[in-house]
Amino acid sequence: MEEDRLVNIESKVALQEDLMESLNQTVYRQQKKIDELEALCTALAGRLKDMAALAASSAGQRIVDERPPHY
Repeated sequence: MEEDRLVNIESKVALQEDLMESLNQTVYRQQKKIDELEALCTALAGRLKDMAALAASSAGQRIVDERPPHY
């Protein structure tokens, strides 16, 4: 009886350890993807800023952020 309880507890602990490892791997993959997406957003924002500056300098005007007319 006591041995069955101990085996049951050990089984539960082993399953929890497996679940924890699985969750850790999932969090790691998600963080890696978030880091990649942040780097991509930063690069795209930089390119957009460069393009806006280029367009402004070629047009000889300053680009102003304005609300679209439908707002």
